[in-house]
Amino acid sequence: MDSAPSTECTGVGYLPPAVRTLMKIVVTGPFGVGKTTLIRTLSEIATLHTEEAMTQSSTRFDDTAGLPDKTTTTVAVDFGRLTVLDDLVLYMFGTPGQQRFLPLWEDIARGALGALVLVDTRRLADSFAVMDMVEEQGLPYAIAVNRFPDAPAHTDEVLRQHLDLAPETPLVQCDARERRGSIDALIALAEHVLTRMPRPEDPS
Repeated sequence: MDSAPSTECTGVGYLPPAVRTLMKIVVTGPFGVGKTTLIRTLSEIATLHTEEAMTQSSTRFDDTAGLPDKTTTTVAVDFGRLTVLDDLVLYMFGTPGQQRFLPLWEDIARGALGALVLVDTRRLADSFAVMDMVEEQGLPYAIAVNRFPDAPAHTDEVLRQHLDLAPETPLVQCDARERRGSIDALIALAEHVLTRMPRPEDPS
């Protein structure tokens, strides 16, 4: 948590003076799960993104099974910003989904207060390695089930069982292309993070 600059807002993209809490979060998940799409959907500023066209060389390493329309991939980081309350701003850092980018993932996650893990019901098993990395970093996290049009639908209870989630771990189903549900996923994560942060001691 940092204090926002106290300077008056002077142009589009600057934070308003009322902002008091800045929260860095990681938007993560396996390859092709919709991380870049979610950040683009939510960001109130022009996003920074590092998508590159997939080549024949990369297809030897990146499993595109079940992703017939996947033609690009994030090779460094996506970045966006969202004000969810008058005094709370989330900085969203999207990570590459491939295992070979693990050292970069660890650098991006440094200093984050939580993680939003996107999953795809067509490829639930692909999410386990990412969840392991998040837990190894000690980050509280929420699950956002990105509902693809051709993906099988499951109830929250079934998904929690498949993903072996702790009872307190939030799970939200959304479409990363739609703003309302995606905001709900981020709010669930932010509330989860805030409940786990140490509270100031009562001076009395």
